Amino acid sequence: MTRDSSAPPTATYRLQLQPAFPFAAAERAVPYLAALGASHLHLSPVLEAVPGSTHGYDVTGHDAVRAELGGEEGLRSLAATAHAHGLGLVLDIVPNHMALPAPERLNGPLWAVLRDGPASPYAPWFDIDWSAHGGRVLLPVLGGRLGDELAHFRADRRAGVLHYHDHVLPLRPGTEHLPLPQLLDAQWYRPAWWRLARTELNYRRFFTVSELVAVRVEEPEVFEATHATVLRLLREGVVDGLRVDHPDGLADPAAYLRRLDEATGGRWTVVEKILGPGERLPAGWPAAGTTGYDALRHVDGLFTDPAGAEELTAAYRAFAAPPAGLGGQWPATLRRAARHVITHELSAETERLVRTAVRLCEGSACPSGLRDHAPWALRTALREILVRLPVYRPYATPGRPAAPEDAAMLEEAARGARAAFAVPEEAAAVDVVRDAALGRLGDGPEQRDFCARFAQTASALRAKSVEDTAFYRYVPLLSAAEVGGDPGRPAVTPEEFHAYCARTQAERPLTGTVLSTHDAKRSADVRARIAALTARPARWGELMDELWRRAPGPDRHVAWQAWQTAFGLGAGTDGEPVAADRLVPAVLKSVREAGLRTTWTEPDAAYEEAVAGFVTGGPCGPAARALAPLAGELAGAVRAHVLGAALLHLTMPGVPDVYMGTERLYAALVDPDNRRPPAFPESSGQEPAGLSGEKLRLTRAALRLRREHPRWFGAEATYEPLPAGGPAAAHCVAFARTGAVVTVVTRLPLRLAAGGGWRDTVLDLPPGGAAWRDVLSGRGGLRGRVPVAELLREGPVALLVRDGGE
Repeated sequence: MTRDSSAPPTATYRLQLQPAFPFAAAERAVPYLAALGASHLHLSPVLEAVPGSTHGYDVTGHDAVRAELGGEEGLRSLAATAHAHGLGLVLDIVPNHMALPAPERLNGPLWAVLRDGPASPYAPWFDIDWSAHGGRVLLPVLGGRLGDELAHFRADRRAGVLHYHDHVLPLRPGTEHLPLPQLLDAQWYRPAWWRLARTELNYRRFFTVSELVAVRVEEPEVFEATHATVLRLLREGVVDGLRVDHPDGLADPAAYLRRLDEATGGRWTVVEKILGPGERLPAGWPAAGTTGYDALRHVDGLFTDPAGAEELTAAYRAFAAPPAGLGGQWPATLRRAARHVITHELSAETERLVRTAVRLCEGSACPSGLRDHAPWALRTALREILVRLPVYRPYATPGRPAAPEDAAMLEEAARGARAAFAVPEEAAAVDVVRDAALGRLGDGPEQRDFCARFAQTASALRAKSVEDTAFYRYVPLLSAAEVGGDPGRPAVTPEEFHAYCARTQAERPLTGTVLSTHDAKRSADVRARIAALTARPARWGELMDELWRRAPGPDRHVAWQAWQTAFGLGAGTDGEPVAADRLVPAVLKSVREAGLRTTWTEPDAAYEEAVAGFVTGGPCGPAARALAPLAGELAGAVRAHVLGAALLHLTMPGVPDVYMGTERLYAALVDPDNRRPPAFPESSGQEPAGLSGEKLRLTRAALRLRREHPRWFGAEATYEPLPAGGPAAAHCVAFARTGAVVTVVTRLPLRLAAGGGWRDTVLDLPPGGAAWRDVLSGRGGLRGRVPVAELLREGPVALLVRDGGE
């Protein structure tokens, strides 16, 4: 099988590498994955990371392939085997941050900065505010206050290091002779109680994770050093494409992508950019597109009953009675979560922005109109604008006009922010923050710093307040609380889906698309089961009342969430309860992230013990048998959603990324559950039964079609909606690709059945050429106007090609 290393993928298959699934294990799976029909393997980060890491995003070194995975030799062996089977490799790269490991010497550049301070040649690597803490880096690694932890420090003066439990820190040259208290004060770092990170941290980090230190990849020498290994692997033909992790954390994503595009010679690259509803990837970004969460939202929404979702929300409110801002209303919940995060978890980031804003307003070159803005006013203006941003961040750069959409967004946020001031004249601080965020106050160092840091803080706020807080507080329909989702409006109409697909084909035809990822809170098949509840919202509400009487929980919010999660994981389908060792950690993670009764940093042990006991004895116990009747009622809807979503994903515009194991039924919860090492069959002839087998056959047929006929689906392809006609037309979603492939799926089948079925609904197939044949059922001879009931006689989906066209 031949391959063109410069050709974009037709479909990627994501492998989550870790010590328990290294390069050698991936290599053994290559024959199976090649037979499945993928064109490229999509590998999680492969550079050196914290020992034992199950994900690889905690990078410790950019100059070597991770030894725990098999090193560069193992990667090259995997690549050789993949190439021999016609497969390329796509690498996930992490430009935004590195790990603060224990021992710290594992991160060589950071070790040098801790030892030599701002004079270190590696100091430009990290975004450190040296003006804080007397020019020392705050290291929040202590289990308690410094005075209480002194006994746990040990100085090895001969080796020039300081030991604290697992941490090993370098001593500043010339300070080795000092007694311990003075020794600590003489370093370029300040070991501190971990709780101080929230308010005192003076290095930029990844979101609120203090163990991940942000990297200033905007500096040319930093870019070159951190990308040298990956670029070499590209030049040498080991790797063919890239996935860029979290570009919104970078100071200037567009400039970074231009530099990367030039360095790679224009290789296929997608970026992990989470688009808000209606948001577009900036037109000037030289990337194929996003990693595909926008596609996930549109596919999932198509199979969500809009009326049922509203009824389910009403049932949740009646059952749990949450306050508006704590799960009762989506906008209020989102705004309250954002306010909490900006004033608590991101307090240190906010204060750094305030310090920069104060310097902007007091500098000698500052126009007089910017003078006399009090720090409290700038702080208030900053917070009030940030919590009102509807997307991750603006992309302004000092010295250049802001994009119209960014200017409009900041102006709208500023309009609402002014209401926080009792004195109108003091509200002028809002205009200062708005203009500084849009790069309108000049092009000096302080202006550039504020503009970049504002956008980076905005992206961290959005991620933490939406994905990691509000999604766990607003839980009427958990399938809608997914990365990139809009729980306030979970349903998508066929017209909206077609418009999205047509726009994708016209603007970013080689963008990535996904349904399940390593970051998904629930896999696609779990979400399909949960979304099916919108077909029976009243039944679910009644069932929750019954289950609460039989197995009451610590509170109704967690009960609703736990039972819905259990249903999504498969409780009630085969008479067996779901495994407690999978469900309990996921529910505990959800209540900590929600922060309503317990948190990661202020855990309520008694409450968490009650949650664990409830989940074990309730959703994972005999009471779960009560779910069986409803599971039976919804089996047809789940089948239509699972197969329909898979087929849409594999044939709509874009390059589909298939997460490991999802070619079969795949029920997984939030990490680490979804990062379990995969178990591939020893031969492609091992076919599962039932719905899992149907999904595998569908996936294999669609992937092979894409690989064998890339022109039908690629950049030069076309997308044509095929509207059905008749009484049930809204339940049939169909489209043609390049006049050569037709996809047909069923949406909302229970509402369809309640309305009398397909009846006289028909679909006009594209004219001309040979008759059409369904590659899933084998039925051929289809032409012209076809009754949908006949077309979908064998199942809820069809994949048509011209007879002889495979």
